[in-house]
Amino acid sequence: MAKQKTDPNYKVIAENRRARYDYAIEEDIECGIVLQGSEVKSLRVNSANIAESYASVEDEELWLINGYIAPYEQAKTWGHEERRRRKLLVSKKELAKLWNATQRKGMTLVPLVMYFNHKGLVKLKLGIAKGKKTHDKRQSDAKRDWNRQKQRLLKNG
Repeated sequence: MAKQKTDPNYKVIAENRRARYDYAIEEDIECGIVLQGSEVKSLRVNSANIAESYASVEDEELWLINGYIAPYEQAKTWGHEERRRRKLLVSKKELAKLWNATQRKGMTLVPLVMYFNHKGLVKLKLGIAKGKKTHDKRQSDAKRDWNRQKQRLLKNG
């Protein structure tokens, strides 16, 4: 087995762990994000939150709405607004696919993880998701508990 090299540039900034619990993720897509300089500096210090955010297709553009990036203390004069709408970068083909997916019943675009890729660029992974009902969440909990219990039984013998 070959050794896996860890990339020093790859770094997870923010993760939406609740998304996989609240939504059934059908497909995910990687997209770029348009940021200001002070926002990138703030992200390098690892201060962002995408838990309450969502993405929307408006006027043939993709937007991240309600994503939080903390203000950068050294950029007092030319800082940024913490919860501004940020444009997401995808190809026209992907944008059409996302728009079609959101037009179906119950589908939404949920940010899953924001990270620096191997080139040091900020990327956002969006999930095309459908909201789960309460019984679906209970079923997921039961499945997770059973897998945990199965691993314990296999480990102990």
